[in-house]
Amino acid sequence: MLRRELADKYNAELIMLYSFPSQQLWCKLEGEDIGLDDLQGKKIRSYSTTQGDFIEGLGATPVTIAFAEVVPALEKGVVDCGLTGTEPAYNAKWYQVANTNIRTRVGYAATFLAVNKDSWESLNPETQELIRTKAKQVEEEMWTATAESDQIGMDCNADGPCPWGEPGGMTPIEASPGDQAKLREIVENFVLKRFVERCGTECAQEWNETVGKVAGVQAPL
Repeated sequence: MLRRELADKYNAELIMLYSFPSQQLWCKLEGEDIGLDDLQGKKIRSYSTTQGDFIEGLGATPVTIAFAEVVPALEKGVVDCGLTGTEPAYNAKWYQVANTNIRTRVGYAATFLAVNKDSWESLNPETQELIRTKAKQVEEEMWTATAESDQIGMDCNADGPCPWGEPGGMTPIEASPGDQAKLREIVENFVLKRFVERCGTECAQEWNETVGKVAGVQAPL
């Protein structure tokens, strides 16, 4: 599907896919046994429509804030939480103004490498095959590196070990079975439902036949 869309809309040939570390919740909260229910009524920084849908499913309010402005926003109470990747949260020192990392993976910053289709088709088949073979190797290495960076980012924001510097000392909160169930409910009743409203029935059917099968969650038609 991605290959087709890139070709049809941008005249581009998809070469490889990869991702940056997972997007998680970083909050300034008090108390113990914190979970997703405690985010109801909170203001949470987001940067995409889908993240906004997820936040509203929590009963919270999405607030669009540029990445560079999140630290002062958390410090001043403009927002209670922010969404970003595990590595960026540490590098930007969010641990200086937030104390809790709710390790619910809200998504990933998906990335791709593509080539102008006219340029691609000007290459001979041997060159195309060489590029695809090498790109596949890099793609696999990138996914491995992403998983490693994801874990290091979580460790560095908590109590370590941290190869990047001093640990941030944040309290890590793993998703409870109740939070996992709530997350699924939000995905089905908010995220996917609104996705269908924007994308249309045909798009949702394709999603169900591909990603939906892998994830075990079907978009409503």
